Amino acid sequence: MSLQHNTYFDDAVQSVAFQRSAGRASVGVMDIGQYHFGTDAPERMTVVAGELRVKLPSAEWQQFPAGTSFEVPGSSGFDLEVEVPTAYFCEYLEG
Repeated sequence: MSLQHNTYFDDAVQSVAFQRSAGRASVGVMDIGQYHFGTDAPERMTVVAGELRVKLPSAEWQQFPAGTSFEVPGSSGFDLEVEVPTAYFCEYLEG
């Protein structure tokens, strides 16, 4: 298994990407802050611990506590507000 460690926003967001039988995925943590991420492929984000406030394309802000998921279209982006350190699991939903 090949792991790829990525950091964003001055190390406030860190992830480890990996390949699995169902496709590419990553797990990571986010420190308190506000972030914007762009997407190439569609993604499903699951909040593992903590909570995310999310603004998806053409939608209002929504809260996602631990145990909930949301999907982001490919070739788009989304905004996040993180009020407590939060862990996530991201699945890349490539066609």
